[in-house]
Amino acid sequence: MKKDIHPQLNKLEIECSTCSKKHELSTTSKEVTIDVCSGCHSFYTGDTSVAKATGRIERFKRRASAARK
Repeated sequence: MKKDIHPQLNKLEIECSTCSKKHELSTTSKEVTIDVCSGCHSFYTGDTSVAKATGRIERFKRRASAARK
């Protein structure tokens, strides 16, 4: 294996800007930011109140049920 050709691996502790939960990851980047993590994303939490406000979920369910018929 050749020496000095591989990028430097950095261990970072990043913080979600929405819920302030801290995550640790290894990356070759020096700086990483996240807006939404699994701790606050509606898909993982089951809270669809934010998504329902726009009506997209209801529209999708109507189209899906019409397609099944």
